[in-house]
Amino acid sequence: MPSDDSRENTQMKRSTKWAALVSIAALVLAACGADEPGDEPEATPDEVDVEEEDEGEDEAPEEDEGDEGEEEEAAPVRADADLVIWADDTRRPVIEPFAERFGEEQGITVAVQEVAFDQIRDNVSIQGPAGQGPDVFIGAHDWLGELVENGVVAPLDLAGASDDYLEVALQAFAYEGTNYGLPYSIENIALIRNTELAPERPETLEDMWEVGLGLVESGDAELPVGWQQNDPFHNYWVVTGAGGYVFGQEDDGSYNADDLGLDTEGGLRAAELFGEMYDVGFVNPDVDYDVMINSFANGETPFAVTGPWALGDFGGVDFVVEPFPTIDGNAPGPFVGVQGFFVSSFAENELAARTFVLDFMGTDDAQLELYEAGNRPPALISAFEQVQDDPIVAGFGAAGETGAPMPAIPAMGSVWEAWTNAYTNINSGNDPEAAFQEAADQIRNLIG
Repeated sequence: MPSDDSRENTQMKRSTKWAALVSIAALVLAACGADEPGDEPEATPDEVDVEEEDEGEDEAPEEDEGDEGEEEEAAPVRADADLVIWADDTRRPVIEPFAERFGEEQGITVAVQEVAFDQIRDNVSIQGPAGQGPDVFIGAHDWLGELVENGVVAPLDLAGASDDYLEVALQAFAYEGTNYGLPYSIENIALIRNTELAPERPETLEDMWEVGLGLVESGDAELPVGWQQNDPFHNYWVVTGAGGYVFGQEDDGSYNADDLGLDTEGGLRAAELFGEMYDVGFVNPDVDYDVMINSFANGETPFAVTGPWALGDFGGVDFVVEPFPTIDGNAPGPFVGVQGFFVSSFAENELAARTFVLDFMGTDDAQLELYEAGNRPPALISAFEQVQDDPIVAGFGAAGETGAPMPAIPAMGSVWEAWTNAYTNINSGNDPEAAFQEAADQIRNLIG
């Protein structure tokens, strides 16, 4: 760990240089070019009917303007087709040719409607029961608990194909022992290292800490690490590395909401580590996504803690993607996110929906094209093996080997606010262990 003198010098330099960095970042108003989890670009709903002779498409209703002149996003209206698929603007162009071929083979009309990713889940829950929802839709595995509890997603039997997918992807789409989707991509965060500022991979958190603070002290970097705060998602690797966890897992990979791990010995150790990192300025609570992007892209920090969605904004920086350094001798495990295809329980053509998902989206061609469009490694093993030699895919894969799917159980909704507040309390100078203990107590009360 850095000496006391080193810590004082670092804090003094950080107070002046950090103010300049935040000022620069505040001027950056444009959104990042790649997708951040849960922050997909908005799009106007649009349907594309595969059969050229069908001119009966329903137009989405016009948006109403409120008294203040603010526009509300119109709910998508189901297209006039035998099979309707909802996808966002990144994946719709990839899905359309497969949908066209499927429609021709089956002798049916197929429409792929464009719906903003962050609007799909809510609209499926509202429009599905009203008869205006899709038969098939794309989404994230952590929606699963809500979708199942609301009765809007149907079980999907992968049968013999289950062995064709990465185990973490199968765990992600299982809820209470039943599979509810076909996974197509996996994603997780990793350590992104600027090889010019930090030529050697840090083996331990202490190594990473000392390199980052040393470069700031020498004037070669403005920020020890680009690590957005106060974010439980991006901080989870430290929690698991210290021996903590959010919820315990059963043998089949399912999560147990009665087993909260934030105030276990490992969870409290993680809280202690964050207290130390905040105290010396290695982790700064003012770093958000834009500051992380700009500091790394401008060569002002040796490390970034982020996922594949950010790499397109790193410009000409020479970097590598690698697993996180060990903590107390343990290999950290980040949250793993999985995306895939769901079949609505209100599907008008359930057989066609299942056939399209299983036979057309569960192929190498489909999963590789989706990978090219979104930079997320395929969940299908045979497709993953074709891209695993890419050093970026390999780096994220290695970082995620010790990870686990983000819990999709409803109890996870009771976690985020209290957990985020715990980090805020720690970086405000409050006792780290008490902050995590208070968060754990609040979460248990919310779960009941």
